[in-house]
Amino acid sequence: MNRVVHPIEQESFRRLRARLDTSPLPPLTRAVVERVIHSAADLEYASDLVVDEADLVRAHAALHAGAPVVVDVEMVAAGITRRETVCRLRDAVAGPGLTRSAHAVRLAHEQVGPGALWVIGCAPTALEELLALDASPALVIGLPVGFVGAAESKAALRESGLPAVSNVSEKGGSAVAAAALNALLYHPAPDGTPSGKPEETL
Repeated sequence: MNRVVHPIEQESFRRLRARLDTSPLPPLTRAVVERVIHSAADLEYASDLVVDEADLVRAHAALHAGAPVVVDVEMVAAGITRRETVCRLRDAVAGPGLTRSAHAVRLAHEQVGPGALWVIGCAPTALEELLALDASPALVIGLPVGFVGAAESKAALRESGLPAVSNVSEKGGSAVAAAALNALLYHPAPDGTPSGKPEETL
């Protein structure tokens, strides 16, 4: 079923593209960069985001084949409206040297196993815990925000070699993390089945 795009969103993307030429970017990279910028009205993400088209192609296929989507907080889940997500934060408890967010990642990993897409937009400790696990993710969207640990955890994600979407700076957050996942959801499935209106036609 095609995703209906509101005229305000169409105009927003038109203005974005008038201020930033994204046409040279590969298709999925362009989709992610544009939707993240759109979610934050922040053109600096064009140079701040770190993405790899090959990673996105494989993750996109996994997502449309039904791979689980795990989020660190309910705010990220609220931004992903076309797919059920797993969030175990309500079940998690903090302990010595372990934040609730980190424990939630452990619980979610026990539930979903390998091959999931992880969307972390709030807690650097959730991303740090994920990197400590043998999670074998299809993709890690690691965009936590904050002055303590956010940039460092994202740097560690890039150094890990895992397929990832991250950014260099301290900014990020639930809205941009959800937007990155939505970009993959809205892009047509590998078999050509439309899962939403392609970014190129917004």
